[in-house]
Amino acid sequence: MASEVVVVHANETPPDSWDAAVFLAGPLPRSAEVPAWNREAVALLRERWRQEGRLVVFTPELREGVLADYTGQVEWEHRWLHAADVILFWVPRDLDTMPAFTTNIEWGAWYDSGKVVFGAPVGAPKNEYLLHLAASSGVPVADTLGGAADAALAMVDAGSRRAGGERSVPLLVWRTDSFQSWYGAQRAAGNRLVGARVEWTFRVGPGREAVHYWAAQVQVHVAAEDRVKSNEVVISRPDTAQVLLYRPGPSPEATIVVLVREFRSPASTADGFVHELPGGSGDEPDVAVQALEEVREETGLRLGIDRMRFVGARQVAATVSAHRSHLFAAELTADELDWLRAHQGTANGVGETERTWVEITTFGDMLDGALVDWSTLGMVARALNRPNAA
Repeated sequence: MASEVVVVHANETPPDSWDAAVFLAGPLPRSAEVPAWNREAVALLRERWRQEGRLVVFTPELREGVLADYTGQVEWEHRWLHAADVILFWVPRDLDTMPAFTTNIEWGAWYDSGKVVFGAPVGAPKNEYLLHLAASSGVPVADTLGGAADAALAMVDAGSRRAGGERSVPLLVWRTDSFQSWYGAQRAAGNRLVGARVEWTFRVGPGREAVHYWAAQVQVHVAAEDRVKSNEVVISRPDTAQVLLYRPGPSPEATIVVLVREFRSPASTADGFVHELPGGSGDEPDVAVQALEEVREETGLRLGIDRMRFVGARQVAATVSAHRSHLFAAELTADELDWLRAHQGTANGVGETERTWVEITTFGDMLDGALVDWSTLGMVARALNRPNAA
């Protein structure tokens, strides 16, 4: 695959596929006498794109002439700002020739999106607040146009080929395992992504560079029904691993089950806490190892991997989130259960963001009470119904 750069000017139609897309945002001259920085930015990106594949550069400049009024291209800009992998802001503000009032609004809309670069020459006036927002959101900052171009290309790296409706999913979401898992399932069912609009991302890490949650309004062609479904939002996060710790009783209802109690903001229970199986997600690629780590973190109990029985993997709430839970079960010894009982008053968890408390209950009490959600009940019921399943 050859290296290629395609420049798309205001109101033009981009190619049907690309590997990376950069949108140039910033003040435009209203007079032919004022130098147009966009052309220099295009030249820099063209010169420095060394990857195999197609880079598309969106520039709100007209191909011919000088832009006199934004109103004729607002929808074009909004559509491709959302689709672009990186928005390169360059703000060489001049209060007489390029005041950048519209740029201020665009920056306010995108600075915390996780896909922006901010650049401005040293001494450009009235950029202090924009620079403050960049610093607070971990945005790469440059004081030369070349530096801003380099930062944008570093964010896309080699990119990833997308075609048709796939182009509307920026790389920061496209590259997540959670998106690829959802999209892979849709493609396997014969469905096709017609378009999408990423509405929100929740990012974590030292520079908030890792997407943990994302939400996108999608338009999906449903092959089995030959129609396009376009009125829903897909929300997802990394898959989780849950563990049923239990001690068998004379009946399923009498089986002893270990839960953890934790304050979670979405909880709408009577006590404001969630009551669930130990579990969660992390960087460990082996879900069984991740499950063991969650048990240790949330209950204090250390188990060997040979104690873990894989029950299965399913979505937790298919109308709410696309992620799946990988369920394991481990039968406790009498000594382990006694140890957990003795430590019910000990707080567990990791750091200030997680505090969990062990709870000992029975499956019957879980069925009769209202503190455990339907998904947890279903996981426990499935594991206890087929205790010897692989």
